[in-house]
Amino acid sequence: MSRIQATFSALKAQGKKALIPYITAGDPHPRHTVSLMHALVQSGADIIELGVPFSDPMADGPTIQRATERALVHKVGLGDVLEMVREFRLTDDQTPIVLMGYANPVEAMGQAKFAERARAVGVDGVLTVDYPPEESGEFVQLLKAQQLDPIFLLSPTSDTHRVDMIVQQAAGFVYYVSLKGVTGSKNLDIVEVGTKVKAIRTQTDLPIGVGFGVRDAATAKAVAEVADAVVIGSRMIQEIESSTEDNLLSNVVSLTQTLRAAIDAATH
Repeated sequence: MSRIQATFSALKAQGKKALIPYITAGDPHPRHTVSLMHALVQSGADIIELGVPFSDPMADGPTIQRATERALVHKVGLGDVLEMVREFRLTDDQTPIVLMGYANPVEAMGQAKFAERARAVGVDGVLTVDYPPEESGEFVQLLKAQQLDPIFLLSPTSDTHRVDMIVQQAAGFVYYVSLKGVTGSKNLDIVEVGTKVKAIRTQTDLPIGVGFGVRDAATAKAVAEVADAVVIGSRMIQEIESSTEDNLLSNVVSLTQTLRAAIDAATH
């Protein structure tokens, strides 16, 4: 059983939902990333989604694009991100880590080499936004051979055929994009999200995480009532970019604790 599967299993036994914060590796500076990861865990995160900086982040809104730009100023690449995971694992061998990024850095490293290195440093799951399921068969097999969970995005426009295609390849959990648009978009319709999540559940037993529109404690609580995990991206990045070096960790801890409390208060 993977760390991701074990985490969801333990949470289910406790009647809890997962909190999955997203941060961009190298933002606001490479020296902060591992400390931020530990702070997230200590304040209630169950799984960490770690963004791999890339110069053309097509699925990301302005907030996460700015985080990527800050990381790229320091020339943070895929190899650096893997080294950050290795450092994190020196003192935390329990918290699952999902890398979220794009195909170009993986292709530059080589799919097989990437999978091997990711496994070696302690990565648990990989979400590559622009590897469509129709073309991901070989990459999925390489990941699974290294005991890495391939994570895929589902959207409001995914029909039953596409959902079935994706869940046949996915492992760990599936990530439902709650809005038509990029990360950080507004106007989350929780009724629509609940309806779509319920439909997806008829096609898979995998846990379902929801993200792309969770902006505060109230929406986190609402999402936790219909999904298995709440993914917080842009709101977390906003907290990072509005902080100083002195209050960075304390601000992130405070936000994470607030979101954790809201999720735990949801009626399941």
